[in-house]
Amino acid sequence: MSTEVAPLFLFISPSQIIRNLTISRVLLGALAFVIFRFVANAIYRLYFHPLRNYPGPKLHAITQIPMVLHVWRGTYVDMICALHEKYGKVVRVSPHELSFNDSRAWKDIHGHQKPGKVNIIKHPDWFVPAINDVHTIISADDVNHSRMRRIFSNAFSDKALKLQESLFAKYADLLVFKLKEDAKNPAHAVDMVRMYNFTTFDIMSDLTFGEPLYLLDNADYVPWVKNIFQSIRTGSKIGIIRYWPNLMAFAKKLTGNTFQKKRVIHFDYSSARVDRRIEKGSEEPDIWNLVMNAPEGKGLTKGEMYANTTVFMIAGTETTATLLSGVTWYLLKHPEAYTKLTEEIRSSFESDADINIETLQRLKYLRACLEEGLRMYPPVPIGLPCLVPQQGAEVCGEWIPGGTTVSCQQLAMYSSEKNFRDAKSFIPERWTGEDDRFATDNKLALQPFSYGPRNCLGKNLAYHEMRIILSKILFHFDLTLLPESDDWRTQEVYTLWQKPALKVKLTPIRE
Repeated sequence: MSTEVAPLFLFISPSQIIRNLTISRVLLGALAFVIFRFVANAIYRLYFHPLRNYPGPKLHAITQIPMVLHVWRGTYVDMICALHEKYGKVVRVSPHELSFNDSRAWKDIHGHQKPGKVNIIKHPDWFVPAINDVHTIISADDVNHSRMRRIFSNAFSDKALKLQESLFAKYADLLVFKLKEDAKNPAHAVDMVRMYNFTTFDIMSDLTFGEPLYLLDNADYVPWVKNIFQSIRTGSKIGIIRYWPNLMAFAKKLTGNTFQKKRVIHFDYSSARVDRRIEKGSEEPDIWNLVMNAPEGKGLTKGEMYANTTVFMIAGTETTATLLSGVTWYLLKHPEAYTKLTEEIRSSFESDADINIETLQRLKYLRACLEEGLRMYPPVPIGLPCLVPQQGAEVCGEWIPGGTTVSCQQLAMYSSEKNFRDAKSFIPERWTGEDDRFATDNKLALQPFSYGPRNCLGKNLAYHEMRIILSKILFHFDLTLLPESDDWRTQEVYTLWQKPALKVKLTPIRE
């Protein structure tokens, strides 16, 4: 018996056919609209947009997707450096964004405000309040920033930091002791990234909370510090959603604080430590004694204390350890510079007790090595986004239309031959003033602590820490870079460098 199979369409009602055709037409219409809008935007951004005359890849001018992909992959800094090498001092890196590696941009974008001048501001989409919705010294408006800075500047002044010299020395000495313990096992390779992080976090915790985190004692990170490292990477990736403000607002509304879970953990831990420090009290000249002694009505609210502590425990720790790691690697890759620096340090001090803040400031080659380390491996290698107000503003002699995001790109500026001779080579001698080859170097281009009224408040703290820690290590040890860290400098960037282990062999030269 044969069986006939009827065509499928015989079992579909006319209404279903019409409905399916309608859905298809709607989808096709939506797709056509999206394509039309993309093409229209592309034509506008390429040929009619106020930034149309600035150089850069055409795809970057059309959409921010190429730049966002580089941020997501951790290759943003490499991309920016390559674009500046190809296109020059100013590059259009996305439809509404210009990147500068021209040193004049520091003053124009970040410089002091002048009456009657249109001033560029920190980008409000990027510099947001802490998790308690209170602004920090970084994100605050000009009035509140000035108020907070006046309070904190006393705590970070040279006078105040000299009072803390024994604290710096204590942890630098503990670092040396731990390294000597490690060196008893000749087969043990030391990860200097971890050791520098242990030291700077212990110092900042003691300075901020009146007690260390005991990272050097326990030779491990506490969960809070591990969370900080994870949050920097995660925050950089999540931050790309800021390029689509409507989507950012929707995501926040949909997920609440879970959208920023790691920031919540960091804030809760920081605020609890502030409460404990204030309740315990202290006679030490630490940050909070100076903060709480501010004149009535001009001090910080409890919420501002919490918010700013979250900043200090990142800005005053990881960045200093980053520079120490970078300059250590560069010195070990350049034996002549390493030998010259160790000779300067070891000939300047008869004993460890002679190493102090005042004498370290006189060491010319130590200063040169740190400056060259900051140039080759700036702890924050990216540019900080700023926003041109609607009236527009002048940057590097050109009028920039309102609504444009502008930034001074640190590594791209420091690795440019237009600013530094042999820019990609580690040569500390360029900073000693004794080598005529580098007389034309644009030294003002180097601004690793940013520039102007909002530059890094902890600059003096960072230099004191870097000098004393590096000097004590080179005074007590001979260092050898191990083969597994030969290519250490090849790293991804998620706002900050993602540093692998820096494996070094240490040979004690003193008891």
